[in-house]
Amino acid sequence: QLQLVESGGGLVQPGGSLRLSCAASGRSLDYVIGWFRQAPGKEREGVSEITTSGDSAKYADSVWGRFTISRDNAKNTVYLQMTSLKPEDTALYYCAATFPHYYGSLHAANFGSWGQGTQVTVSS
Repeated sequence: QLQLVESGGGLVQPGGSLRLSCAASGRSLDYVIGWFRQAPGKEREGVSEITTSGDSAKYADSVWGRFTISRDNAKNTVYLQMTSLKPEDTALYYCAATFPHYYGSLHAANFGSWGQGTQVTVSS
């Protein structure tokens, strides 16, 4: 059973950066890993996903050019480097896993093994 644990969230000023980590226990290299976020009163939104090998990634339009996803399979960890943060990036960020044939959808319904989330707050 794959278990995922997020970390790295915090309070940052607009324009700042954070790096989130998603640590997996279990054989994470078999899975596509995605990052999602949910702000109060809003639906869960797909942010980014990365293939099992890390050779391809997809991003939501809202974060394109500002966020970078990567993975280190030797450490069973997926990262989300966030730069040029905006107040509208404030949310609870989750990582989750799916099978390779779902890659490209970035639909929360196709993902499982959700972590508990890490809070990102962008405010001056």
